[in-house]
Amino acid sequence: MSRQQFGFLAGFLGVAVWALAGVEVTAVAVLAGLLGWLVVRVLDGDLAVTGLGDRADSRRRR
Repeated sequence: MSRQQFGFLAGFLGVAVWALAGVEVTAVAVLAGLLGWLVVRVLDGDLAVTGLGDRADSRRRR
């Protein structure tokens, strides 16, 4: 599945949940999905929390 197809599917499902269950349920579903994505990225080692601090410090020095 390409990124475009995945983006379309995610958008479609978001609107479908919104239409069927309401805005609040959709917001909770999106937040749960983002939290799950973040946890998996950290567990896979693709996202280092310490690296985020280094990025913030480098912007201050500029």
